[in-house]
Amino acid sequence: MGTKLDKLITEALELSIEDRARLAARLLLSLDEPSESEVERLWLEEAERRINEFREGRVLGIPADEVFRRAIDDIS
Repeated sequence: MGTKLDKLITEALELSIEDRARLAARLLLSLDEPSESEVERLWLEEAERRINEFREGRVLGIPADEVFRRAIDDIS
């Protein structure tokens, strides 16, 4: 008995050349998209990098009221 992948490949090869090209492009693009867990891991690394820079004094914090003022100015 064939696997699900084997069946999918067989069906994909029955598509028109245009549809196969679209499918191939879509599959290739999906390889470049990180998984949800990968995105979460990358954000965690970024947050840790930023907090370490702050703690080491390499960057200065901005008071919340200043951040909100700038945000309001930017959207006004």
